[in-house]
Amino acid sequence: MPAPLSCLFQTQPARLVSLATVDLLIIAIYFAAVLAIGFYLKSHTRTGEDFFLAGREMTAWVAGLSFLAANLGSLELMGWAAAAYQYGILATHWYWIGAIPAMLFLAIVMMPFYYISKTHSVPGYLKLRFGEPARALSAVSFGLMTVLMSGINMYSMALVLKVVLGWDINFSIWVSSLTVAVYVALGGLLSAIFNEVLQFALIWLGALLIPVLGLIEAGGWDGMTARIARNFPGQDYTHLWRTLGSFGDNPMGIHWTGIVLGLGWVISFGYWTTDFLVVQRVLAARDLRSAKMAPVIGAAFKMMVPFIVILPGLLGLALLPMPLTGESQALASGGHSYNEVLPLMLARYLGPGLLGLGITALIAGFMSGMAGNVSAFATVWTYDIYRALIKREASDAHYLRMGRWCTILGVLVSIGTAYLVMQFLSIMDYVQALFSFFIAPLFGTVLLGMLWKRATPAGGFWGLLAGTASSIGMWIWARTDPGALAYIALSTEAKDMAENMYRALWSWILCVVVTVAVSLATRPKPDREMVGLVYGLTEVPSESHLPLHQRPIFWTVVVAAVFVALNLIFW
Repeated sequence: MPAPLSCLFQTQPARLVSLATVDLLIIAIYFAAVLAIGFYLKSHTRTGEDFFLAGREMTAWVAGLSFLAANLGSLELMGWAAAAYQYGILATHWYWIGAIPAMLFLAIVMMPFYYISKTHSVPGYLKLRFGEPARALSAVSFGLMTVLMSGINMYSMALVLKVVLGWDINFSIWVSSLTVAVYVALGGLLSAIFNEVLQFALIWLGALLIPVLGLIEAGGWDGMTARIARNFPGQDYTHLWRTLGSFGDNPMGIHWTGIVLGLGWVISFGYWTTDFLVVQRVLAARDLRSAKMAPVIGAAFKMMVPFIVILPGLLGLALLPMPLTGESQALASGGHSYNEVLPLMLARYLGPGLLGLGITALIAGFMSGMAGNVSAFATVWTYDIYRALIKREASDAHYLRMGRWCTILGVLVSIGTAYLVMQFLSIMDYVQALFSFFIAPLFGTVLLGMLWKRATPAGGFWGLLAGTASSIGMWIWARTDPGALAYIALSTEAKDMAENMYRALWSWILCVVVTVAVSLATRPKPDREMVGLVYGLTEVPSESHLPLHQRPIFWTVVVAAVFVALNLIFW
């Protein structure tokens, strides 16, 4: 049985645990391994195609695991554990309805167009479909979002090492960040992908310990739910859907329409189908079938991730002796914030050896998320900003050097954004706000571009601009006038996460409306210029010659059936 933690909540601790020699050895071996991979793969990274798209030689399994691992960083481990403590099992929606349908849609509907067009990035697709203005706007927006997101990984890792080990925040940020900068600058996406697969395994090995030991202490799932009900009477933290019929019946202050339309449709489809951070991994697949199978493989593993991410937050509700608060309240009171629930659970259960594995899992999560952001930023900056707007004609070797240098620059800029995270109650409130700004409207633009050949270049640009500007405007409105919640989130009881969902929905709708209106008033491109970019004008290779078990559509149906079953079980 773990030692009591009540004393930890009296003052901010210098550290919760100390590392033994074996723990330090495990961490040192990990750092040496990722750097060795970077130096080894440098010799295999000779061209821009190698650096930015790993030579398009990845198998479906490697691309699929990297596709998921790029999303399974410290943001996931820290942020969703915090969100689960704050909102209960409702946080699982971001893994199931907020991911699985969109990942399967990417595989079957959108991946053929990305892959057949041979684009280097999502902004690159917009250039082919809508022209330079739409590409420039999306590239700048994505670059800004990427460096803002990178700060989350830095902040998360620094928080873990500060709370658990008492390490200096600046030391932990610089050592981990420069390690990522070195191995991504050396091997590009190829290095990032191979390290992400390694990190995927380490994350599962280390993070699995907390839910297993926690459920044993709590007396299984039923024992955990009973403890939560005693600790927080009047709130239902353990059901996915049954509390969503009213804004006031759940900890998030959200209605099912916000979950289904704001999250399940706009934010999740926007993220998984247009965020180049994850799409880049699939573009590295060696053929179209592998590119379609990669998101399906990722979706199958994604359904299991709540066991290592959401459960620690729920176990914190059941087992920690005093409630956690938002970041600003914790700093004022000397207590602990939602964001610290995972480090607290880590300190509760792991001893020598196991602690080293757990800390290594979190460092791996940090580096995976950081490497994903940095490699995506390097590609978009080099191809869609630098080459398109600054230096159009240069050698491949020149762009390769630029990609390596901007990798280091991206890391340095991202360090400054880490401090923005502290202004939000939890990490995930910050992330979903960014998604509502940049991802939700982008999804509207890309979707219309692929499915509606009448969409024009002017419509694509003005729709994307209107959606992005309106989302940022609504966020500023809600910050300056609390009464705005009644209009944006349809309820004065809405919390930050609910507001993010509805703001994303409204910005997507506005993007679509403006795109359609402007397109109907302007001249479309000739059909011959949209071959390979739009449904109805693109021939997608048939898979009818393959055995049923080798077709992506078969495994898509299997994953979808499991997804429906899980939602019914935890209804």
